[in-house]
Amino acid sequence: MAPPSIDPRRFAERVGSWLASTGPDSDVVVSCRVRLARNVEGLPFVARMEPKAALELCGRLREELVAARLDGETRWVAMSDATPLVRVLLRERHLVSRDLAPAEDGGAALPGRAVAFGATESIAAMVNEEDHLRLQALASGFDLARAWRRAQDLDRTLEARVPFAHTRELGYLTGCPTNVGTGLRASVMMHLPALSLVRSELEKVFAAAQRTGLAVRGMYGEGSRAAGDFYQVSNQITLGRSEEQLVADLQALVPAIVQFERDLRRLLAIERRAALEDRIQRSLGLLRSARALQTDQALAHLSTLRLGLELGLIQEPRLSLLNELGVQVQKAHVQALAQEEPGPTLVEASERDRLRAGFLRARLAARAD
Repeated sequence: MAPPSIDPRRFAERVGSWLASTGPDSDVVVSCRVRLARNVEGLPFVARMEPKAALELCGRLREELVAARLDGETRWVAMSDATPLVRVLLRERHLVSRDLAPAEDGGAALPGRAVAFGATESIAAMVNEEDHLRLQALASGFDLARAWRRAQDLDRTLEARVPFAHTRELGYLTGCPTNVGTGLRASVMMHLPALSLVRSELEKVFAAAQRTGLAVRGMYGEGSRAAGDFYQVSNQITLGRSEEQLVADLQALVPAIVQFERDLRRLLAIERRAALEDRIQRSLGLLRSARALQTDQALAHLSTLRLGLELGLIQEPRLSLLNELGVQVQKAHVQALAQEEPGPTLVEASERDRLRAGFLRARLAARAD
């Protein structure tokens, strides 16, 4: 049986292996994700499902997902059992969406909503979000092929045991018409600090993506902002094209963005070296000394350190640590890591800002020399 709950502090201490910066082009591409939307044949979509039916389906899918042994052993978290703090932790780890996990005010979760994931967090499944199942696979760096294989393997395992709603004419049927067809969303998380510094060049990336049917969004996808100079590039079309074609679209565009970012970094390092060095040292000094920091401020300064590391202007901290900190400075992680026994609800923003600054001072001071 899968573990019923999460210890917030232990969970926050360790982030998913897909943030290890071991994949290809990890200086620009943080990770790749493939998500598949699936619904069980013969059942109404989630929006029209009665609570009793949602709970029954959740129980059925739990059995299948536990049996699938995601990453060796499936971890299962029901949203109705998760505290507000745990729900936000899961959101910050990209394991659940805002729709699946209710707002931070502790609002009641809808019946039958849950998430299953493995130890490395490279494979996950949301249950009864917009669709009965949202399967997700992640890979470090620019390795879309690996993410696609992981998602496809889980999809085939489940489809052999659970009939999915599908027609010959339309493909997979989904709760939202924009996902009908393959039900696939492929995305690449990119760190674009140089392009962000030259806004006109960033606009060219947005335009190129739109021309090829792709979208550029913020850190958490649709409707989110590009905190810390992180952007998601993803497909918008799911109908009328195969999964392989959709993945190929991203594989064709992303290398051009990677090269564009690298070229601009080198140019900035030559033409604005003194200003960049000053900016990097200011960020490093502030992160080691600040007494209060908001999330966006912390992410912006960590982005500057990452740029300095990638240009060889600083040697520490290592890239994998910066990736970890990018997750751990967010509000739920900060609270879980800073308190001996984290409470079930989020503390006030001003207290989180104080805890965040203290956490960063401790993590970065150890590498001061």
